[in-house]
Amino acid sequence: MTKEFPGRGKVAILRTSPDTVLEDYARLMELAGVRDALPQDKETILKINISWQTWYPACSTAPWQLEGVIRALRAAGYDDLIAGHNDTVVVDAHVGERNNKHKFVVDTYDVRNVHLFEPRYNWIRYEPKEPFLVLDQIYPEGVYIPELLVGRNVVQLPTVKTHVFTTITGAMKNAFGGLLGRKRHWTHADIHKTLVDLLMIQQDIHPGLFAVMDGTFAGDGPGPRAMRWHEKDVILASADQVAIDAMSAHLQGFDPLSIPFIRIAHEKGLGVGDPDQIEIVGEDPDWAMTQDWGFIQEDTFASRGQHAIYHGPLKPLEGLLLRSPLVPWSYFASNFYHNVYWYPFVGRDRVEKALETKWGQRFAEYGAEAGLRGAVMPGMEKRTVLTAAAGLAIVAAAIGVGARLLTRSQREA
Repeated sequence: MTKEFPGRGKVAILRTSPDTVLEDYARLMELAGVRDALPQDKETILKINISWQTWYPACSTAPWQLEGVIRALRAAGYDDLIAGHNDTVVVDAHVGERNNKHKFVVDTYDVRNVHLFEPRYNWIRYEPKEPFLVLDQIYPEGVYIPELLVGRNVVQLPTVKTHVFTTITGAMKNAFGGLLGRKRHWTHADIHKTLVDLLMIQQDIHPGLFAVMDGTFAGDGPGPRAMRWHEKDVILASADQVAIDAMSAHLQGFDPLSIPFIRIAHEKGLGVGDPDQIEIVGEDPDWAMTQDWGFIQEDTFASRGQHAIYHGPLKPLEGLLLRSPLVPWSYFASNFYHNVYWYPFVGRDRVEKALETKWGQRFAEYGAEAGLRGAVMPGMEKRTVLTAAAGLAIVAAAIGVGARLLTRSQREA
């Protein structure tokens, strides 16, 4: 059954610059029909994306993206705004909101700031109005969501980038962290159908849905962290999460309907995933439709291991490795790869080069007068290094004890 809503099948796209980006976000949202999409008598949650606690271009919600949306909503009469964060097992959202300058922006505009994973926020069991595709099978004990999200508008704030599991990540994937708790990695084997289930939940619990996507910096390769950044100077907005993700995929050079979560949502009538059926406003539609950035989706060493567990030869061990007391190994492996190896030896040089660009300089301006830092991680993440050292010490000690016991038993024999 086709889901009808204001703004269905319409995506606003604008080219922008650091000097005009805040005003451009206001124009973008008006073009996309934000006033029709979001009831003004409801509180509105701004779902911030933090994919890494350090700043990396295109990885997380840009500070000008968050500021532009806050200013535009306030000007349109939306006074009750809430900045919403989720936690992850590999990213510290409290650190991330400082390093990505989100906290500076929300404090500047006196926006209520919530971290949905904190104990003071209640999670309730969600009863679907229509049958789930997979969530009831993954969570037979029930699907639990933050009570704070129910009955409030939501504005998703993703960036234009690739992803190791979903080819691209955008508005639909941005709900993943907010709606599901710490066991959301259980869904990775069926991630595409999971995102469609989550969109059905969103369309049920939120009186208004909207998405604003930043492509000033965009990223390709093994997203969302170990990417190559590109200055693309583009921003997008829509009340249709399927359509905005489809256009983001198209700009990057992917066929949107070849990406399962977009195709399934399109076929179920939850939005429009075929670019030929999408109304483009703002920029010339011919310009948008001829874009092909040639982005490539790739894997990291860590994600290849995860693919082997979810879909490959290690599939029989998925429960043991990812749903048992052994699961912290995977969190540690991800942190070790990204924060101890990849960032110091690959990523930091890319960040330093990005800071020399016009958008990098714009980022550095945020909070500069307040002495904010955090743009460049100084070195290997100490906590992860210490954990690794402790783990290696324990393993070495165990090997040493085993060797002594073996030597003793051989002598006694």
